[in-house]
Amino acid sequence: MLDQEFSGFVNANRLQLYLERGGSGETVLYISGTGGDLRNKPNQFDSPLARYFNLVCYDQRGLGQSDKPDGEYTMADYADDAAAVLDLIGEESIRVVGVSFGGMVAQELALRYPRRIRSLLLLCTSSGGGGQPSYPLHELEALTPTERVHRHLQISDTRRDDAWVQAQPEQWQQLMDISLRARRPDRDEVGAMKQLNARKLHNTFDRLASLDMPVLLMGGLHDGIAPPQNMRALHAALPNAELRFYEGGHLFFIQDRQAYPDMLEWLASS
Repeated sequence: MLDQEFSGFVNANRLQLYLERGGSGETVLYISGTGGDLRNKPNQFDSPLARYFNLVCYDQRGLGQSDKPDGEYTMADYADDAAAVLDLIGEESIRVVGVSFGGMVAQELALRYPRRIRSLLLLCTSSGGGGQPSYPLHELEALTPTERVHRHLQISDTRRDDAWVQAQPEQWQQLMDISLRARRPDRDEVGAMKQLNARKLHNTFDRLASLDMPVLLMGGLHDGIAPPQNMRALHAALPNAELRFYEGGHLFFIQDRQAYPDMLEWLASS
């Protein structure tokens, strides 16, 4: 059993995963997005979630300080890793928050282990398949760093088109500089690419109708990575889901001040 405050390595699904647990309140398993690394600050422990819930967060396989096993990774692997973390927590059922790629893992986790999930909060994510995949981020890895960041910033928030860039040169350059510095020099590029390769094969769409736990879907109106139409497809496929949109892009939850209060209220009642 994990202590309410913990940071270190745990044995889960035959891997050593780096895990942190902290915050006040009932337990929430938080599954991070593409390239998630708990060494990056600020992170979810600096968000309002940690003031109201006890967060359990971990670096997924291939990322951060966790093991980077040989072979290709699948979405089932990521879901089984998350289920092994649930075993360490030891609670019968738990609230799960999945952000972007973490939302894909959370879908697969709920499908494979539905009785373990009390409620499911999915942010800026997609089902794949008939519900459409998220933007193919693996394709950006072939670009130069500057080209990759430029493209990523524009798809993260579709309001940042070429006209916006030309009209806001100082703000754009600041975003470019921050984003170029954000990729850690010690990032494991092989592990990160394996995650992207698993991501491109994600497909839960035809299985989602079997899920009956409460689900809240939250998305950004200007998100080009998990566009609104993808979130609407998830909503149509899930029998017990609510969908809310916010003024922002892929990071709407830090762009729209109403997002976190809504998140906290829903989690508290679910």
